[in-house]
Amino acid sequence: LQKILIFLHVIMCVVIGKTLMILFPNAMKRYILKQGEKSRMNENPKFSYENWGPTFFSFKYLLFVLKVKWKRLEDEAYEGCPAPNTPVVTFNGEVRRLLDFMQDNRPLILNFGSCT
Repeated sequence: LQKILIFLHVIMCVVIGKTLMILFPNAMKRYILKQGEKSRMNENPKFSYENWGPTFFSFKYLLFVLKVKWKRLEDEAYEGCPAPNTPVVTFNGEVRRLLDFMQDNRPLILNFGSCT
């Protein structure tokens, strides 16, 4: 049921977005560029709007958004419930599942960090 609701919501957003891009191309360009400021993608001069802007609300965009939203359904964690068995990447680049690292009844501790 959740996937159907997500599907309908994404379809509606894409149809409305595509319609607005056709009817008001300049206003939608400003809106999309404004959204791009949040991710700082507008700061790269080699990455112009003309390269990526028209892909918004396309069929590929629709498929990508659906894939991401459906995948996130599996990643929700709730207190008192089993942890989601999400994919993780090892230092060697190998893709494994989170619960593959469990050993007997020992707690699994995740340590998140950043290298910049």
